[in-house]
Amino acid sequence: MSHAPVLLREALAALAPKAGEVFVDATFGGGGYTRALLGTIDCRVIAIDRDPDALARGAALADAFGPRLTLIPGRFGDLAELIPQMVDGVVLDVGVSSFQLDEAERGFSFQHDGPLDMRMEKAGPSAADAVNRLSESALADVIYFFGEDDDARRIARGVTQARAAAPIVRTAAFAEIVERAVGGRRGARTHPATKTFQALRILVNDELAELARALSAAEARLKPGGRLAVVSFHSLEDRLVKTFLFDRAGLRGAGSRHAPDAPAGPAPSFSLQTRKTIAPGEAEIAANPRARSASLRWGVRTDAPAWPALAAPELPAKSNAEWRALG
Repeated sequence: MSHAPVLLREALAALAPKAGEVFVDATFGGGGYTRALLGTIDCRVIAIDRDPDALARGAALADAFGPRLTLIPGRFGDLAELIPQMVDGVVLDVGVSSFQLDEAERGFSFQHDGPLDMRMEKAGPSAADAVNRLSESALADVIYFFGEDDDARRIARGVTQARAAAPIVRTAAFAEIVERAVGGRRGARTHPATKTFQALRILVNDELAELARALSAAEARLKPGGRLAVVSFHSLEDRLVKTFLFDRAGLRGAGSRHAPDAPAGPAPSFSLQTRKTIAPGEAEIAANPRARSASLRWGVRTDAPAWPALAAPELPAKSNAEWRALG
């Protein structure tokens, strides 16, 4: 197994590390961004990860770089509490690591049959709990809102019918149930279960709420002139990052002659060098197909106070309450 950090060159250019600076790699994963930062210049990195396996893999890197690297167990949403000091840069790679995808026993992917788990922290309700215990309507909401799949109702119906015969506990079996529910691949480039697996992973790990908290925490901990670089892998993540940066850069858009301008908000807490997302080139995608959906956005912290905390998209209240009750 290997982990290739996506958009590494572009992320380093955005972070622009200088000697003596302190950076936070808030999603340590395979350690690719941390290794690149420490190997580029004489800086310090504080790395966070909620996955105990990732921290165990990072021990060798910590031995190699000594006091320049600090590993902290925890969620990146808790960045402000975990790291009380001000820092010069924060990088977030909010995708699942290659290690998690390639380890069948973690249950993140249908490419390798394993237990239907998906828990990054190896604690709390699993994807199997959601699939077997949520009502059909709640399951459909999960797939629709977190997977953006228009076949959500059909998939939820197929799942509830299948689980009535026997619990669904394996990734391969679950993928087959989804495929049957939507009538096969129908010429699609990706497997029909791709969006459903994404939805369950987001649900189980509370990923959108964690991302929203992490963005606000980074805003609170970055020095004036500090850089925030975020690599995301699907539209829900990218939309949240774009909303955060555009709002805080004062780029929410002017009104038209038919509608007045939006009320002025707080002073901009970020400046953007570009409004466009940065995507991987053809060479990177050819070398690492998992990079194809990646998107990098970045901004530079101003000296304005941090804004109120960013709100994350949620499930409808009834379905959200049903999931929370499982925990």
